Amino acid sequence: MRTLKASTQGLEKIKYAREQKGLVIEDFKWLLEASKVLEPNIDWEERGCFADGVSLSTFRRFLYGIKPIKAPAFQAYSQVLGLNCEDIIENNNQNPVESPFYVERKSIENPEYLEARCYEEIQKPGSLTRIKAPEQMGKTWLLEKVLGHAREKGYQTVKLDFRLADSTIFSDYDTFLQWMCVHVGEELDIEENIDQYWKKMYGLNKNCTRYFQKHLLSNINAPLVFGLDNVDLVFEQPEIFNNFCKLIRYWYDQAKSTDNIGEIWKKIRFVIVHSTEVYRAMDINSSPLGGVGLTVEPPDFKPEQVLSLAQQHQLSWNSSDIEKLMLFIGGNPALIHKAFDSAKQQNLSVEELLKSAATESGIFRDHLGKHLHNLRQYPELASAFLLCVNSQEPVDIDSQLAFKLHRMGLVKLQENCVTPSCNLYRQYFSLRL
Repeated sequence: MRTLKASTQGLEKIKYAREQKGLVIEDFKWLLEASKVLEPNIDWEERGCFADGVSLSTFRRFLYGIKPIKAPAFQAYSQVLGLNCEDIIENNNQNPVESPFYVERKSIENPEYLEARCYEEIQKPGSLTRIKAPEQMGKTWLLEKVLGHAREKGYQTVKLDFRLADSTIFSDYDTFLQWMCVHVGEELDIEENIDQYWKKMYGLNKNCTRYFQKHLLSNINAPLVFGLDNVDLVFEQPEIFNNFCKLIRYWYDQAKSTDNIGEIWKKIRFVIVHSTEVYRAMDINSSPLGGVGLTVEPPDFKPEQVLSLAQQHQLSWNSSDIEKLMLFIGGNPALIHKAFDSAKQQNLSVEELLKSAATESGIFRDHLGKHLHNLRQYPELASAFLLCVNSQEPVDIDSQLAFKLHRMGLVKLQENCVTPSCNLYRQYFSLRL
């Protein structure tokens, strides 16, 4: 039978729809409503059970994108949430492991491909890899490539995307850790058993350590690659972030032990993805994880890569067209992909595409609008960026503001000064800030 799984964008829509309806995951009303969708002629309340394929575990998999579930259950859950099933399904083109549009990249400092470095690192017992770059630089795609490679090697994988966490999950550290433990167990098909290992006298980090060590890692035979995506959202919670980083660092250090406990922790390999572009967010380099493990930073696309992508999109653009495009939007992967998708769908030349690019009717309006909203939340950051876009020379601004703008992907650093990342930003924001 066909199985389905939600895309990354689909998971965001699922989360929003569930929050709007105000129902918690453990509320069995979800399952009752889904059963009625599948077989409306049966009185499921009287029967006291649910339709085939409908269970709390499948609903969690639907919500978290852990694993595919049977298509009828996926469609039923979508209908209960008021979502169009086709709008949230993951397809192959959204999967960088299979997508023809994925571009491997080399770092500026190292000629070796970033993917190869990550593949090598996850083979090391107890390793920790950080994928670090400004917003929309392809970090999640690189994570998916790494997880796909791990599965090909016979490793088990778990991906935890912190965008799935409700505000209630971040309400306290206890809830946060239990949520993580349940998520990991679900993805590994290990039955939840929080009560047995969660003892008040031990403290929260000890409880979580016991759960992973005795219940999760002890029940798997293959190495586990644990990907944590959008860790920036944890940065916004200082108390949780500090304690959580101490916990990850403790687990990382445990893997260096030569005793039986060390052998258990050698099974796990962390891949942490963050950008630190959120204003006022803590810098992970000042946390207990600073300087630990391997850090890779995906760079901008180069002209030859952009030309190759244009050809993959079956666009008849030449090197001159690519030069015009990159003079305006630089080598930002998200902007490049958006430009090619729009050019292909609307049959646009590079001149036609760029003509309205910096306007509210242009193809980048959503991307630009998001940045404009964020900048307006913090006047000092907006003022600093306005100085930047209105100057034809690099501008010396407060180092902390420069750091934040760089992490947002809005500026390039030039020694102690900054300049806009691309002319698209210069044109758009000079008129709106």
